[in-house]
Order: sequence, then C-alpha cells, then structure tokens
Amino acid sequence: MTADDPRRFVATVVAAQVLVQIGAFALPALLPGYIDRWHLSKTEAGWLIGIFFAAYVAAVPVLVALTDRVPARRVYMTGAALTALSHLGFALIADGFWSGLFLRAIAGVGWAGAYMPGLKAIADRLEGTTQSRAVSWHAAGVGIAGASSFVVAGLLDAIAGPRAAFLFGAVAALGALAIAAVVMPATTPRETNTHALLDFRPVFRNRAAMAWIAGYTVHTWELAALRAWGVTFLTATAARLGAPAWMPGATVLFTAAGLVGIVVSVTGNETAQRHGRARVVLWAMTAAAGLSVLAGWTTAVSLPLAVALVLLWNAAIYLDSSALTAGTVQATDKSLRGATMGLHSMAGYTGGFLGPLGVGLMLDLAGDNALGWGLGFGHLAAVTLTGLAVLRRLGRS
Repeated sequence: MTADDPRRFVATVVAAQVLVQIGAFALPALLPGYIDRWHLSKTEAGWLIGIFFAAYVAAVPVLVALTDRVPARRVYMTGAALTALSHLGFALIADGFWSGLFLRAIAGVGWAGAYMPGLKAIADRLEGTTQSRAVSWHAAGVGIAGASSFVVAGLLDAIAGPRAAFLFGAVAALGALAIAAVVMPATTPRETNTHALLDFRPVFRNRAAMAWIAGYTVHTWELAALRAWGVTFLTATAARLGAPAWMPGATVLFTAAGLVGIVVSVTGNETAQRHGRARVVLWAMTAAAGLSVLAGWTTAVSLPLAVALVLLWNAAIYLDSSALTAGTVQATDKSLRGATMGLHSMAGYTGGFLGPLGVGLMLDLAGDNALGWGLGFGHLAAVTLTGLAVLRRLGRS
C-alpha cells in the first residue's frame, strides 16, 4: 500500500532510517565514561569511533553496488540485522578496547548495508526536483536520528546505565528491519548494470559526480570529527571552567546542535535549488573552515562561547550536506547509480574514519588543553579547504 504512494513510501523509508540510526552515536555520547571505565588513551578512543567508518568504507562498495543487481531490500535488511547485533553485543559482552573495536566494526558494516541502500530505494522511484527534495528529507531523517541519539543515550545512561542505550539501539534497528520487509520493493532494479561489480572506472570518468564526491569526503571528515569529540570537548571545557547552572548537559547541547543542523541542511538544499549548489557549498565550506580554526581554543576562554561556536560550526557543516549528496545522485548514470553512490559513501566515510582519529592523535600529542583542542579541531580547516579546491576544479572541468 505504501509503495503505491511515493510520498508515503519516502516517509516510511525515512522512518526506518531514523530507527536504524538512532543508536549510532551512543558511543560518542558516552565516550567520556568509556575513556575512564576502560582506561583508554585519546588515540584508542579515536579508533573506537573511527573503526565504524573504516568498516563502512570496506563494506559499502560491495553492498551498495549490489543494489544495481538485487533488490535494495535484501541489502537493507542485512544491514539492519547487523546493526542490531552490534548494539546488542556492545550492551552485553563488550568489556574493553578490543571487544569494543570488533563490535563497532560490525556496526559500520551494518550502516553500510542500510544508509545508501535505503537512499537508493528512494532515489530509484523519483526524478528531478522531487528526487532532490526526497534526498534532502532522507538526509534530514538520518540527521535527526543522529542528533537525537546523543540525548537518548545520555538519558538512558542516567536512568539505567550505558548498556540500556545500546539495547535501545538494537531494538530500534530490528524495527527498521521489519519496516523494510513490509514496504521496500522485492523486485530487481529496472536498469541493469552490465559492468563488473567493483568496477568503478565508469564512475571515475564522470567528473561531475566526482566533484560532488570530493566535497562529500571532506564534509564527512569534518562532521565525523565534531560528532565524535563534541561531547567530550564540551565536557572537558565544563570541567575546566565550570558550567552555569542554567546550561544543559553536553549530550543535550550536542543534540540541539544536531537538530539545528538538520534545519540548516534542508534549508541549504532549497537554497541550492535557487542559487546553485556550487555557491552554497562554497559558502558552507569556507564558513566551516573558519569556525574550526576558532572552536578548539575556546576551551580556555568560556563555556558559553565554546557552545556557541560548536553550534555555529555544526550548522556550517550541515549547510551543504544535502546539496552534496543530491549533486552526486543527479550527476550519475541511472544504471550506475548504486556504484556511484557506493563510491560517494566510501569516499565520504574514509574521511569519517580519519577525522575522529586525527583529533585523538592531536590531543595525545598536545594534551587535553587549549593547544590540543585548537590543533585537533583547527587542522580540519586545511582538509576542508583542500576538498573545496578539488570540488571546484573538477566542477569546472
């Protein structure tokens, strides 16, 4: 029934994406506690966050390219099942760095089977502006879930301990699996891809698509770094300077940052429809680079100032989120959409792996102080501006 109405179909798939994503950032939300409980170095903490993205990168080219050959539903259900398994394992058996690393890797594979396959299930049914808006709402749903996961994890941790947050994520992922089984088409794609499964050469030759992929890579690099370390940064700043009585906790603040980011993301895509994607991306990346240089140093100045800059920086990162993904989707050959989106996601999440790890390395080298946070966040400006230069160069070509 839902599949006959495109709007209801999009809404239902987005709801599934919310459920499968709602536990994804439980670990970053609870990272300060796990650093103390498991006696982790900052680099080890970075690995626990980053391995999710590394496993995603390894799995996504195969899983998303498969959606050019088999129904996306099969791949999606597998991803949701692995997500549930990883959360359940983290709740029940994880007891240190290595077990946590293994289970976070499973979570990354699960997300590889759910994120882009879910988006492709939507994109295959729509075209043009309608498709672009659907991509934007998909990104919004995923972003809302990601933002909410911080406050949900913090609340469940306060009520019943950290394991409750991961158990909730497991149950939610099983709900997403059930939705996919009911509403996603069981048919094979209309356009048949005759290229070899992991042959990305036709995608590399599509310079327009590669321009957007380059932008998405540095976008995810920066976003993953802030998501991984934002709560820890605000917690450390509060411990160093003290927190005003009226100020909410770090998980609530970071959820607010994420929710603001979703509004900005949808607005950014609509703005891109009117003024051009390239212009919006230029604004967003330039602003994000400037704010990343400033944000870390505020840990020695003022907690309210630190919160304000984190909120602004997060919003700048989100401004081009939907525009970048919609640009890749619309630039690709329909028969290669799965492969192109797979490469888009693989490149982006390579950045997602490097971002948290880079911040952790800087903190271990320079210390949990203004210099460490200044370098940890500030070095991302060079990454962002390099990606912007590549995007503009390929776009002109």
